[in-house]
Amino acid sequence: MTKIPKTRWHRLLGRLLDELLTPVGIEVHTELEVMAVPPKADILLLRRKHPKWTPEQMERLPDGIRDSSADHILLEFKYSESVGLSAFRQAVGYDYFYKDSKELADRQVLTFLVSSKTTRKATLEKFGYSPADRAGVYQSRHPLLESVPLLTLNELSGEPHNAYIKCFASRMQEKKAAFRILGGQNIGPLSEELLWFLQGLWKHWFSKGGAPMKQELTPEQVMEMGRMWGDVYLSTLSAEKVVRAVGTEDIVKAVGTEDIVKAVGTEDFVKAVGTEDIIRAIGSEELLKGLSVKKIEAYLRKLKKRK
Repeated sequence: MTKIPKTRWHRLLGRLLDELLTPVGIEVHTELEVMAVPPKADILLLRRKHPKWTPEQMERLPDGIRDSSADHILLEFKYSESVGLSAFRQAVGYDYFYKDSKELADRQVLTFLVSSKTTRKATLEKFGYSPADRAGVYQSRHPLLESVPLLTLNELSGEPHNAYIKCFASRMQEKKAAFRILGGQNIGPLSEELLWFLQGLWKHWFSKGGAPMKQELTPEQVMEMGRMWGDVYLSTLSAEKVVRAVGTEDIVKAVGTEDIVKAVGTEDFVKAVGTEDIIRAIGSEELLKGLSVKKIEAYLRKLKKRK
């Protein structure tokens, strides 16, 4: 029996956070080495330029993390594994050795154990975890685990700032709710790459049901899947919907007059956009350059007949 390669889910979450947070001044490092010859911590969020999270950064950070004043946020992410003794040991080890190797004070670093699955009540009680003042955020009373809060993605609230990370929740309804929130909110200027990545995640989980793949699912594959899916979706839209979604001037800049006319057809493009908007966006001379003389004459003849 062929063994199915294990997807390293923290790399996918790391890529999402990289595309999401780098534009607002938060460095994202995946599989960070915390010792000279070390195991690798899953993800580091590093705030260098600001003494505290900016409003723009807060819009993209989940509860627990956005409430922390630490500059260095380590994330140990468990997607398919349940949280237990081994996970807590890992998180405590990374927390200690990272601080030690970088000569950082406790207040400068906070290490979160992030669980895709809902942690069992017995496990929470065993390790001294109780709910904090935010849903899905747990703090331990145990001296060794005080510096390792637990984030349970299934339980985080439905606030827009939680939606990005909740795309990795284990419960399908929580995933769907997160994507609905992202799709229905004004979530600001997101990069094309981040949108492709979110589209790729959606396609993997909801088009294929998240079934195991015969090879490791990489961030690059998710991005390419999203890019291809987006292109296919756009090809099914009418000219009116494309213009409404993108805007006349942006379409013209991105595509060019000749390609627009070739793809949509002169009359459909005019109907979708309107003559005045076309002239304003392209300019009379540029518009005429994009059309052949035959097409212009044919269109003028049609207009004469209508009159």
